[in-house]
Amino acid sequence: MGHSYEQVTFTNMCMVYDDEGNVLVQERVHTGWDGIVFPGGHVEEGEDFVDAVKREVLEESGLEISCPELCGVKQWMRDDGSRYVVFCYKTNRFSGTLTSSEEGEVCWVKLDELKKLPLARTMEKTLQLFLDDNISEYSFRLENGERIEILK
Repeated sequence: MGHSYEQVTFTNMCMVYDDEGNVLVQERVHTGWDGIVFPGGHVEEGEDFVDAVKREVLEESGLEISCPELCGVKQWMRDDGSRYVVFCYKTNRFSGTLTSSEEGEVCWVKLDELKKLPLARTMEKTLQLFLDDNISEYSFRLENGERIEILK
């Protein structure tokens, strides 16, 4: 049996939340994926996934998180045939002082106000990975030029 390998890009996103119903958001600008998102980014070569999400949240928000809980995976095939994977985490355990980065301004917003904000595209569906325990995967693919979105 021959093995086939595919090229994969691993990234992460984390919903940091507090006990008052707030979530930490970032407003991305000039990235090609602009709008309101949760902090996150690329996993570096050889880096453990949990270490990567902790590093990204720290770099983008100034907050040190602990015990991030994996709550879902978002994935799709890119035009070049490679797969793009986003590990979605959430945690309410954090410390530090909120500090924005060049990636975008960060601030706390009420979770129930989130959908009124200018979310980045696909972010509204992505939210279900964080909020619905019955959904663990969000994927999409193009069929006949139309995007088919699947939540499982």
